[in-house]
Parts: sequence; structure tokens; C-alpha cells
Amino acid sequence: MLTEPAAVMPIPGHIDPVPVARPLPARPDGRVDLIGLSRDQLRAALAEAGMEPRQAKLRAKQIWHWLYNRGATDFAAMTDIAKAQAPWLAERFAIGRPEVVEAQVSTDGTRKWLLRSPDGQDYEAVFIPDADRGTLCVSSQVGCTLNCRFCHTGTMRLVRNLTAGEIVGQVMLARDALGEWPSQPEGRMLTNIVMMGMGEPLYNFDAVRDALAVVMDGDGLALSKRRITLSTSGVVPMMARAGAEIGVNLAVSLHAVTKAVRDEIVPLNRKYGIEELLQACADYPGANNARRITFEYVMLDGKNDSDDDARELVRLIRHYRLPAKVNLIPFNPWPGAPYACSPPERIRAFSNIIFEAGISAPTRTPRGRDIDAACGQLKTAAAKKTRAELDREGEAALG
Repeated sequence: MLTEPAAVMPIPGHIDPVPVARPLPARPDGRVDLIGLSRDQLRAALAEAGMEPRQAKLRAKQIWHWLYNRGATDFAAMTDIAKAQAPWLAERFAIGRPEVVEAQVSTDGTRKWLLRSPDGQDYEAVFIPDADRGTLCVSSQVGCTLNCRFCHTGTMRLVRNLTAGEIVGQVMLARDALGEWPSQPEGRMLTNIVMMGMGEPLYNFDAVRDALAVVMDGDGLALSKRRITLSTSGVVPMMARAGAEIGVNLAVSLHAVTKAVRDEIVPLNRKYGIEELLQACADYPGANNARRITFEYVMLDGKNDSDDDARELVRLIRHYRLPAKVNLIPFNPWPGAPYACSPPERIRAFSNIIFEAGISAPTRTPRGRDIDAACGQLKTAAAKKTRAELDREGEAALG
């Protein structure tokens, strides 16, 4: 059977994580989960389990179709695979989905899932429906190391990286919940993915790259790279690799235009400063006016929201000749947060300065605030509730 390799796991350092090797979690039942494996890994897993190589190649192609085109979770449902072989496959392999600890639906239609891995780690995914699209916000880590001061997730300790299977599993679960099997490119609700959930995607590079390769595969989930956005807080050394090896749209959590303020609210800035970050954006492969880089900018009252800040943001974008747009994000307060949201009139004035310079600067409408699913709010609270309490809440929601 396949054995999980040790993964390079970032643990908190003073500013930047320190990579250490840690084993990836294995399933308690010893089976290999096929979700998240590449085509070659799937074929190799079948061959390693004892299947004849030529047959393993054929079966891998069939199983891939059933997993990612039909959403099958049971080998017995795979009608072009011999009935006698289904038990053999089921004994050795699993078709995993994350355990749903809690599912919430906001008054605005936003859905949030609290998910649990086989080794008992909790993480979250959020689906945001709009009139012309549906966006799944996907997590890449359990917790985060970056400690951005405005972000609730940043108050968690980093537990571990999610595997490629756990990242793909969030997409599979959302497609299950939305009833979107068999997979088809037209007419589906889940049209876009943003790697903006818990964690810093570029500190889990290999798993994020491998997961998105599965998601973008044309014979399966078939989401175009133009409909996938990866958000980073500015891990400069990994940005070029992300462009070359993943090739999706880039979003950067900028949030400030001066060293002093960004050092405070995005501590990673002390290692990779604004100028270095913006040069990496200018060098990002594939960025052009049709595929602009998105700068995320959370609006903090009296901290980063002055007219001078807006004018400096325009100057920086022009200086580095960046094909860019700016997403202004009203701050989502949480208990103990050290900041307040900028007033609406201040956000409008900030936006107008950027618009007048010819740069798009829409204000993001907060979504899912009532279920703590809005930007910067993701932070699992399951540990505060017993399993019985969660079960009672689930029964009440259904009843």
C-alpha cells in the first residue's frame, strides 16, 4: 500500500514559519484515500496493491471518471468495473469526504462547513453564492502562522498543513451539497474557487499545487485556472513558482502602503517588504490586463484608510506598472479585535481616489457575517461545544 511521505511542515517562527518534517496523517483503517491523488499516483496505488499494471492503467482511468465526473463515493456504483472487483477495491481504498461537524447557512445564502479530518483536526470551507457565480473559499492549513492582527484565523496556532486530498475534499463536499454531479462545465452553481480560507497557501505549496491540478483537470472537476484565485500574504520566494507551476490568478493581502503600518498588521512584511512584494507581483507569470492581480485591502478606521494612503496605493501600482485591481474589504469585527471598521463615507472617499486614477476599487459586500463566515472571521470554535451539543443544534436546524 502507498505510504504517506513526511511533509515539510511550517511551524511558527518570530516572523516566518520554520520548516520541519512531519509525517502526514494516515487513515485509522489503513486504507489509501484516492481523493487528491494525481492520475499517475492513482494508477501506482492500484499497481502497488497488486493489480496487474495494464489493468491498473485502465481501472485508474475509469475510477478517475467516477470520482471527479460522477461524484461516486462507493466502488459498487462504478458500473463499468467488475462487481467482483468492487470489494477488493473497497478493502484497500477509500473515497473520502471530510467529516461535517457543523453546517451553517447565512441569511444571505452563504454556507459554512466546519470539517474534521480523520486525525481529529478541524478546518472550515465557505460557499458564497452570487447572481452570476458561486465561489468556494478553500482552506489550506489547520490554523495559520502569520498572525495578521486584523484576522481572526491568525489568532489560532498552526496545527498542520492540509493534504492535497483534504483540499480537494472541500470541493467534492461542496459539489455534493449543491447536487452538482455529474460534473458539467455549464449551469453549475460552484463556478469559482479562492484559496482564501484558513492558512497561507504558499506555506503548503506542494499540496495546494497538486490539489489544484486535480481541480483543473479537464476530464474531471474541470474548473478553469481563470476561475481560481490563490491569495497570499506575500511569501515572495514562492510567488514565481506559484505562477509557473499552478498558473492561477493571484491575490495579495496588501492592507497597508507604509512599512510601519504593514509591519504592524501583516508581520510577514518585516521579512518581505512592500517593495520586494510589489516587484514579485510585477514579475508574476501571466499577469496582464485580462488577468489582473488583486490587492486585498481591509479598511481599518484611522489606521490605513486616509486619502494619503489611497494616493500612495495608486503611486505604488503605477510605479511597478501593475495590471491590478483593489478589493476594499470592510473590517469584520470579532471579540477582542484591536481595530474598528472604517466608516462607510471614508471607504467611499478612499475608493473614489483609486477609481479616479483609472484603477478598479470596488468595496466587497460583507457576506456570511451572521455565521462568522466573512473575510478574516474563520476560526473554528468546535472545541467549545460537546458532540451532544452539536448534534442537538443539527437536529434543531433540521426540525
